[in-house]
Amino acid sequence: MIKKFILISSFSGLLFSCEQKPEEQPKEPEWSVEHSTTMNEQFTREDEINIRLYLSRRENWEVKSTGSGLRYWIYEDVEGPTAKTGDKVDVKFEVKMLNDSLLYKTEGKEVSTFKVDRSDIETGVMEGIKYLSEGDKAKLIIPSHIGHGLLGDFKKIPPLQVLVIDLELVKIY
Repeated sequence: MIKKFILISSFSGLLFSCEQKPEEQPKEPEWSVEHSTTMNEQFTREDEINIRLYLSRRENWEVKSTGSGLRYWIYEDVEGPTAKTGDKVDVKFEVKMLNDSLLYKTEGKEVSTFKVDRSDIETGVMEGIKYLSEGDKAKLIIPSHIGHGLLGDFKKIPPLQVLVIDLELVKIY
């Protein structure tokens, strides 16, 4: 009798312990404008620190800053009218990351042609090009928020990268 009781108790314990409990659903993270703002401020601070470190190793560069965070240095300055919104321009360029890894480059006589503020070129390039005259050569340091941002370009530019662009404004039309 005792064996029967133990067997029944064990079996019923097994049945009750295997009872299905509803699975807890993972909670959706709460996201808000404040979270986004805080995250963007953090990315901007990190970009700023990295840009300052980069420039501290290039003391001979006469870099100017804009309100957007763009840094530019015109190292070959030609007198003349600057590019403006709607102008068609031909440029030669070399795009690198802060660690000097080459991402893109025009080769030989190759140029890239686009309309200022009327194409899908990075906001930082569009801003920087307006400081240049035909024939100018400049270095543009573009923080990620006016470059390719959180996503990169899905090719060679990783997410959240500060870009250093060596740019020659070949022609303004």
